[in-house]
Amino acid sequence: MIRSGGALFAPMVVPFIFLVLWNVVAVQVGNDLILPGLREVGTLLFHPGTDVISMGSMAGNVAVSLVRVLVGYSLAVVVAIPLGLIMGASKRIYGLLNMFLGLFRPIPPLAWVPLVLAWFGVASFATLVGIEEGQWYIWLNNLKLSMLFIIFIGAFYPVLSNTIYGVSNVPKILVESSRVLGASERDLFVKVLLPAAAPSIVTGMRVGLGVAWMCLVSAEMLPGSLSGVGYLITHAYTVARTDVVVAGMVSIGLVGAFMDWGFRVVEARCFGWQRLSR
Repeated sequence: MIRSGGALFAPMVVPFIFLVLWNVVAVQVGNDLILPGLREVGTLLFHPGTDVISMGSMAGNVAVSLVRVLVGYSLAVVVAIPLGLIMGASKRIYGLLNMFLGLFRPIPPLAWVPLVLAWFGVASFATLVGIEEGQWYIWLNNLKLSMLFIIFIGAFYPVLSNTIYGVSNVPKILVESSRVLGASERDLFVKVLLPAAAPSIVTGMRVGLGVAWMCLVSAEMLPGSLSGVGYLITHAYTVARTDVVVAGMVSIGLVGAFMDWGFRVVEARCFGWQRLSR
């Protein structure tokens, strides 16, 4: 019981020390513009529904950002996983596409901003479907194509790389045995390659989601953005509200950590057998 209690509270020691040091330094500095105190930031975090600098609530802006990230991330997953399965299973297709895709891999998502603005401008999902008013317009107009592209690029390559790695490392005996037993190419993909590569794919999805969340701030700095926690942070800096900047950063960290925890739970429950097989 003592050990389990220690294991429960041990992860809280370092954050507690960090918060104490933060508060001490903030008091010594005595300037909220340089380093806001715990009380100012905590007030914003514990009252997420309160309007912040006339830009809506913290919770509302985080929700808008979360929707953007999930849409861009979902598009990346839908494209990257099938492409990774095909490239991992076929050396010919891998040789055909790997060099081309590898040219774009080192390019930071932020470097795409000038081109993305030239391609999409301030167009959104509302522009695509032709909605110009109403509640649906408000939500769909927040999904700017330029932002979604930046998030898509950030999430695409981690998912693709891990999918290719997972498929290419499936034991050949499984593939050959399946073919000998009469499995079609579709059965081979669905019943052999995909389940065997699933742990690596989930790892790629976990990394990709983290990268997509990190691309959020740069995506929400693009023209046309009027909401989202990234835009809130940028605007708060211009009006010298450092407490809002820090609260926004903490919100991004907490949401990102929660999503990462969700993936770790899935990995532990669905692929715990891997640890036993080693």
